[in-house]
Amino acid sequence: MYELMYIARPTLDEPALAALNERVDKLIASAGGRVVKREDWGKRRLAYPIAKCTEGFYSVLHIHLPPTAVRGLERNLKLAEDVLRYLVTRIDPRLAPDSEFKQE
Repeated sequence: MYELMYIARPTLDEPALAALNERVDKLIASAGGRVVKREDWGKRRLAYPIAKCTEGFYSVLHIHLPPTAVRGLERNLKLAEDVLRYLVTRIDPRLAPDSEFKQE
């Protein structure tokens, strides 16, 4: 279980942002993974300028992905021109939102 957070360029309009989100979903699916949860935070101010941008569209995804596919996903996100920054982190399965290990 992984968490993927990425920041898209603030100059994207609504259809372009939806296309980017769909492209990321397809990258995950083609790598043998699936999106468990998606949170789109909208346009937020960045802590510091990135590529002369002071704002960006934030998206956070919880994904199931084989460990061997993470590097390929990161490579594709790095090549995407509309993605300013990204971060993939591994989540403890006991703390995951859909975990069967959660205690009630």
